[in-house]
Amino acid sequence: MEFLHTHRTALATLKLDFLKMEFLRHTHRTEMISMAVALVAIIGGTAYYYYVTKKPKGCLDPKNFKEFKLVQLRQLSHNVAEFRFSLPTPTSVLGLPIGQHISCRGKDFFGDEVVRQYTPISLDTHVGYFDLVIKMYAQGRMSHHFRKMRVGDYLAVKGPKGRFKYQPNEVRAFGMIAGGTGITPMFQVTRAILENPEDKTNIHLIYANVTYVDILLKDQLDEFALKFPSQFRVYYVLNQSPEEWEGGVGFVSREMIQAHCPAPAPDIKMLRCGPPPMNVAIARHLQVLGYSSQMQFQF
Repeated sequence: MEFLHTHRTALATLKLDFLKMEFLRHTHRTEMISMAVALVAIIGGTAYYYYVTKKPKGCLDPKNFKEFKLVQLRQLSHNVAEFRFSLPTPTSVLGLPIGQHISCRGKDFFGDEVVRQYTPISLDTHVGYFDLVIKMYAQGRMSHHFRKMRVGDYLAVKGPKGRFKYQPNEVRAFGMIAGGTGITPMFQVTRAILENPEDKTNIHLIYANVTYVDILLKDQLDEFALKFPSQFRVYYVLNQSPEEWEGGVGFVSREMIQAHCPAPAPDIKMLRCGPPPMNVAIARHLQVLGYSSQMQFQF
């Protein structure tokens, strides 16, 4: 009996020691979890503070021209090229709000100064550089300057400029109507929306050109349509269409706008950018279709 009592006492002691060890292990685990949560909160708070207070300052100056070096030149067609300009450091940002543009200064055929407005296709999330897609017209004064540029040359830039201020999810959908080089601000806004997973804005783009070879950024636009089929749609319109063309033909019509753009509503906005005659015609179409002035913006 004494042996049995001693055995039970030993078992009870072992059980008590085991429970103590489990309690200590649980306490230690709880402390470790609490420390990890606190550490994550500290790191997250520090990162947020750094993002808010230490965001990279933009390189642009709204009052004075600054020079940026051409580091890459890529010919896209016989009269269109993509120009990449470097920023002061690999982590620098241009500082251009979405949908706004810059002023570029150059010299024309006679050496006279000329200034034109352009919208980069790159965003401030692309650090260290900015990209311009330029269509060079035969008699264009600024086109002459870009045509003469070589890697290593500098471009004088001032900005930002423009009245358009974009905020993610500010509207349910954008209807975009662009003609020729008017695609660049549309491309910038589209890219900003699609590269932001939190932005659910839908985009309906009608893009008009004279011929097929005039379509700028077509590969990128088609890639957007494939990658984001429920969020981005593009409808091409050509004045001179090739055989077996499946897009629109002629000028952008009211019927095309009705078929390929969101209907008038308080939570949609129509953006347009193209040659002056096209802008006038589109504005007239939109008015007849019931889009109020508050639903429209012209770049």
